[in-house]
Amino acid sequence: MVIKVIEVYQNGRGHSANASENYALRETFINPEHVVCLRSDGVFKQKLQEGLLPNGLDSRQEFTRVYMNRGHAGLDIVVVGEASAIEQMVSQNSKTLLKG
Repeated sequence: MVIKVIEVYQNGRGHSANASENYALRETFINPEHVVCLRSDGVFKQKLQEGLLPNGLDSRQEFTRVYMNRGHAGLDIVVVGEASAIEQMVSQNSKTLLKG
């Protein structure tokens, strides 16, 4: 089973005149069996406070960096939501428990 999250990603407009256009949001589906670590991401919280993220996000919004196993390499994405809420979604949809 997969879970749906909202990912914050750099959209390739790196030097847009409007700083909030440098990042965008998209639905992303992740396999909870591949999640190896979740960590609160204060950098994106700061970007939100500075107006660098897309309009419409609440100023109190939290962000979580999700680290996933891809075999020999890893992948990490930043998603909208507190780490505890993301962990709850992952653990409810995973056959194994995260331990740490």
